Amino acid sequence: MSAPPDASRSIVKVKRSNIFRASWLGITRALLRSMVPAHSVGVRVQPDWPRNRLLLALPPADLRQLLPELQHIRCDRSQVLMDADGPLDYVFFPDSGVVSVVAVYADGSIIEAATVGREGCTSVQAIFGATSSSVRLLVQIPGGATRMSRVAFTRAMEAMPSFHSLMYAYAQAFLEQVLVSVACNGAHSLKQRLARWLLMMRDRGDDDTLQITQNLLGEMLGVQRPTITNAARELERAGFIARPTGSHDT
Repeated sequence: MSAPPDASRSIVKVKRSNIFRASWLGITRALLRSMVPAHSVGVRVQPDWPRNRLLLALPPADLRQLLPELQHIRCDRSQVLMDADGPLDYVFFPDSGVVSVVAVYADGSIIEAATVGREGCTSVQAIFGATSSSVRLLVQIPGGATRMSRVAFTRAMEAMPSFHSLMYAYAQAFLEQVLVSVACNGAHSLKQRLARWLLMMRDRGDDDTLQITQNLLGEMLGVQRPTITNAARELERAGFIARPTGSHDT
């Protein structure tokens, strides 16, 4: 990103050529490719919007039918799109940036359960008829999203077979992501988990440079800030990440 570093934000450059790609993304793409009609992939109804790959996988006529129900919104860093135990009024299809799906504990602490970028959508539970949210949707990397009301989403699920099939395919892919995250948290070291998290952020972005804080990384991975600092320094020494001159410690 082009914004200059400040005292509250760290800058990390992920060196993609030196580290293995996150495995869950391959699972997601393979599942969606196997369950979406080949003729619908890559459709663009308008030059710049929507950019979300789930929406663009719909047949052109179906996407055009949905357009009146869609609204483009801006997503700012740290913005809460939906909170835990709140009403599930909207489903968000990111066009750019990253939204974290986080669990909120009774003491106010949070930990990340999954991430959503332009390959998917939030509020998977709406597919199964839920009307309230069990998680918080937190914007980690700013960008834009296509917003759809839950009422319109439910109506499309009932009336549009292509939309229904696509959402169920994505629900399966999303579950695979969560299962891989659980396995990773139990089997891998913090350094490996941090590497995976950074790659997940990079996979959804357009730049190798990520503006993130140690506090954010600690919250998302469920560890203390000094522990994150040590793991990030190990990745830097190994050549997997780099900090531009003048930036603050990761």
